[in-house]
Amino acid sequence: MAKLTILPANVSYEFDLASLPYHEHGLPKSILDVGLTEGFHVEHACGGNCACTTCHVIVKSGAEHLSEMSDDEADRLDMAADLQIGSRLGCQVFFVEDGEVTVEIPSWNRNYVSEGGGSMNLGDAIPAAKK
Repeated sequence: MAKLTILPANVSYEFDLASLPYHEHGLPKSILDVGLTEGFHVEHACGGNCACTTCHVIVKSGAEHLSEMSDDEADRLDMAADLQIGSRLGCQVFFVEDGEVTVEIPSWNRNYVSEGGGSMNLGDAIPAAKK
């Protein structure tokens, strides 16, 4: 089993990597894909195509269970606000094996949504997170 915890919401999701459905946003088994599958909104203005940085997350722990960064992801991340050690694009970083991973959504992005900015893709239809 794999487990993803998203901060600061402090919600966790456990799932079977082998049977995780793919919703065609980001790469299969990506942080974005898992979030959408579990009903947690992760902003992704470009539809998860590595064409923007709105799905920027910071991997706090469990990076060893995730994919290596591709050159395309690294190039796009150079444009991200608040770049930190552990910064990744939620649409590109994906689980390669079972394990526990914790990511944080940067404050500039979570504030936009929580203060009524809505979703660039979904308008105001932001799914409630499952706990």
